[in-house]
Amino acid sequence: MKIGMIGLGRMGGNMVKRLVLGGHEVVAYDRNPEPVKELQEENDVQGASSIPELVNFLEPRRVVWMMVPAGDPTEQTLETLLSLLSPGDIIIDGGNSNFRDSMRRAKLCRAQQIEFIDAGTSGGIWGLANGYCLMVGGENDAVHYCEPVFKTLAPENGYLHTGPVGSGHFVKMVHNGIEYGLLQAYGEGFEILKESQFPLDLPAIAALWNHGSVVRSWLLELLEQAYAQNPDLKNIRGYIEDSGEGRWTVEEAINENVPAPVITASLFARFASRQEESYGAKVIAALRNAFGGHPVKTE
Repeated sequence: MKIGMIGLGRMGGNMVKRLVLGGHEVVAYDRNPEPVKELQEENDVQGASSIPELVNFLEPRRVVWMMVPAGDPTEQTLETLLSLLSPGDIIIDGGNSNFRDSMRRAKLCRAQQIEFIDAGTSGGIWGLANGYCLMVGGENDAVHYCEPVFKTLAPENGYLHTGPVGSGHFVKMVHNGIEYGLLQAYGEGFEILKESQFPLDLPAIAALWNHGSVVRSWLLELLEQAYAQNPDLKNIRGYIEDSGEGRWTVEEAINENVPAPVITASLFARFASRQEESYGAKVIAALRNAFGGHPVKTE
């Protein structure tokens, strides 16, 4: 199958390489021409200098995979594609879009008889070697047509048609919310170990827990590797961004009346990590001093 890929960032470029290794023809485009040139030089990839050129290089039934940031970049790319594609063609959004946006975009596509698939994609920079976990929402016909692509990108048992449009990004949203909680638990646990009265070897403990422990995981393996490269985690700031999916997970938990204290707390912990100085903490310190005479540290 020949497929167009728009967006060659952190994951898109490696996805192209995996598709080519799997025997697919790929036409690649990115606003930055450099990654396109690199793929052309290193792999059997056809480069495009614009989205219209990418579409022209494809033959009906066209399949175009968007791997661009959520929000306006995805919206603008979709609008451009809708002006160029024909009935029966398929657009796949593999970014971290909000599932409600995906449902709305599917309606826009359906009005032009174009199919829309939302493909929640997990795998990060390791996807080229290990494959990508794909959570795919869409109509049966379109998903079935694109299955050769999904099965090439995913490892064995790493692809699932989750249901109608929107379900793929919904499942990926919850996946990322769970990830927030797992990361926070590991972070807190290793800080408790670090601050203890014992002279503990944290890299050794990370390695130990990856052998037979109930808390072993791929994330813990990655921490073990991080410690091997940088035992004291020097020059790493404790500043943590969020992609938005944790927020959306908490919002949906509220909408569904589902208690999600761990995911919610992990999201708020990320907010706290970005504060040089917490005004809220100043208020608490002042109040403790006022009602209990507790000492206040001054700047």
